[in-house]
Amino acid sequence: MSETVELTEVEQKSLDEIPHPSLPEGSSIYGSTKVFPDYQAENGETYFTLVHGIAHESSVSFVAVLQATRALRKGFETAIYFYGPGSLNCLATRGFPTTGNSAFPGEHNINNQLKTFIAEGGKVYCCRFGLSLHGAREEDLIEGVIPTHPLDVQDALIHYARKGAIINSTYQL
Repeated sequence: MSETVELTEVEQKSLDEIPHPSLPEGSSIYGSTKVFPDYQAENGETYFTLVHGIAHESSVSFVAVLQATRALRKGFETAIYFYGPGSLNCLATRGFPTTGNSAFPGEHNINNQLKTFIAEGGKVYCCRFGLSLHGAREEDLIEGVIPTHPLDVQDALIHYARKGAIINSTYQL
């Protein structure tokens, strides 16, 4: 049951100054011209993403996973490496009041996208030290996430750089 809210004269005046919504749903307010070519991977090209951002603290981690998924679908050999607080993105134990239940819409966006990425052939690495910093357990990783030694972060970067990978490094403070 909805209640009728009584507005003061000045509140109603403020509300009526500009019509809302100014455009009906579905109105286009942005152009659709793509400026750059839709590049596809050439034979043997690689795309590597480093993520040092906490799940749900900003969009940086989720966007990095979406970009990596897009690169994978363009034909790049693609891998994502979560380290530091970014390791928390790889936990299968997210949920409330029980694991797997979303306490808010989108709570499992990163989990679901990582599962899709792995299922489509992407590799996901997760730093064991990053997990340990936050009391997370290796056994709590999403299925298919590859746990790594703390010294692997730098060597993974060298590995993918030597392969000529496009490297996307995301960092959240």
